[in-house]
Amino acid sequence: ADTEAIVRHAGDKAVAEMTTRIPHPFAVEDAQGFVLQARRANAEGRALTMAITPRAKPGTVIGIVGIEAREDRPELGYWIAPDLWGGGYATEAARGMIDAFFGYAGGVELAATVRVINPASRCVLEKCGFVQSGSGLRPFPARGGIFPVDHFRLERRAWASLNSRRLTGYVPQDRHDDPSLSL
Repeated sequence: ADTEAIVRHAGDKAVAEMTTRIPHPFAVEDAQGFVLQARRANAEGRALTMAITPRAKPGTVIGIVGIEAREDRPELGYWIAPDLWGGGYATEAARGMIDAFFGYAGGVELAATVRVINPASRCVLEKCGFVQSGSGLRPFPARGGIFPVDHFRLERRAWASLNSRRLTGYVPQDRHDDPSLSL
């Protein structure tokens, strides 16, 4: 049921260009394959991929957030519909997934990678407590090449420190955080 919204949003060239695996154009068959692959990986415990929806409209997909094993450690990934960029949705969804990873799954360290031309994604990661751990080149199969990226990581102890301060009020919430968002 989510494939139409996934095609519309992930198929937007501005979204696809920042990802390693979303082709452009993005067809219905691509979205159906993604949904089946995500369900399989979720069921097998190899990943956790979730649709991002507003609480007021739980059937309306506005993005995807997930953690999967990539190379040597789990990696966070996400995208949001372009018409909602700047609204805090990516940050809130990423925080929810990060909290589940460290709080429930016993995660030790989480990685993330962003294209160097994507300052908005960098900002999301920094708001969530990630620190840059290097730069390099990464294959982007859907883009047909290798592109410069910045690598980020978040360790459990840093998450615990930030999370405790956030819960006790020492870290102000983003002005864009939307309490009506659900994963």
